[in-house]
Amino acid sequence: MLKVYGSGMCPDCIEFKYNLDRNKIEYENIDITQSLKGLKEFLRLRDKDEAFNAAKEKGYIGIPLLITDDGKLSLDWESYFTERGMYVIHPGETGMACTVDGKGC
Repeated sequence: MLKVYGSGMCPDCIEFKYNLDRNKIEYENIDITQSLKGLKEFLRLRDKDEAFNAAKEKGYIGIPLLITDDGKLSLDWESYFTERGMYVIHPGETGMACTVDGKGC
């Protein structure tokens, strides 16, 4: 089963989960802003995995994080769908962002 680390306050995470639900894809959701255990798990991954380098350089948190069944980490949630021939829907784009500069999560 897919594992998703994110936050209910993150617009990208909300859109990712919307698309997972819309396509009836099962996943385990870990909200890092609701669980210290989940936050610690996420930070352990973020601190050690090179998949986060670009996000960290830009000052992003690095969510949503998708971990596939084979253990691969990805921050490119839209590609998860497009690589499977599914359309990505962006419901209610608000222009919200998670970073101080307003450009990403």
